[in-house]
Amino acid sequence: MANNDAIGSRDHGRDLEEDYFRRQDRELIERMRREAEAAATKKALGERVGLSDPQLLADLEAMGFTPDTVSLLPVMPVIQVAWAEGGVSASERELVVDFARKRGIPEGSAADQQLQEWLTRRPSDDVFAKATRLIKAMLAAGSDATQDLSASDLVAYCERIAQASGGLFGIGAVSAEERAALQRIQQSLKP
Repeated sequence: MANNDAIGSRDHGRDLEEDYFRRQDRELIERMRREAEAAATKKALGERVGLSDPQLLADLEAMGFTPDTVSLLPVMPVIQVAWAEGGVSASERELVVDFARKRGIPEGSAADQQLQEWLTRRPSDDVFAKATRLIKAMLAAGSDATQDLSASDLVAYCERIAQASGGLFGIGAVSAEERAALQRIQQSLKP
């Protein structure tokens, strides 16, 4: 009977070893699948924005952009100006959404949902700064995503946002906060 125990013990040990290696194989396959998926996402992001620099693409991913939402990137300075005074007025919101629609962001899309989130909760200063740096790179690269948009066009639209809920008869229409935001954006987008 002791011999049967030894055989059973070896079989049990072999079963444990096989389970261990099967588990390791599954984990390796899953990790490879996630890495391939991440690489495909990064490639799709790069194609959508016309950039290939790995650091810029890593910044896009770190900011939470996906191939479905990256079309929002050129809208970020406009959102930044809308938030300059601490909140987004109804007229500013309307102009931001109009700009997004003109940039090809359809109502109800993933990009539109992200836009609505950013119009409700202000993105961080770091997100705005990185977005402007990425837009500058896209403009310099002649990206298809910004082909119909120049830095001057973008600043001009930001100025429209700044004037949207300003003073009486256009006097004092742009606040000091909005003016400062406009200057930062303009400086950041300079070639």
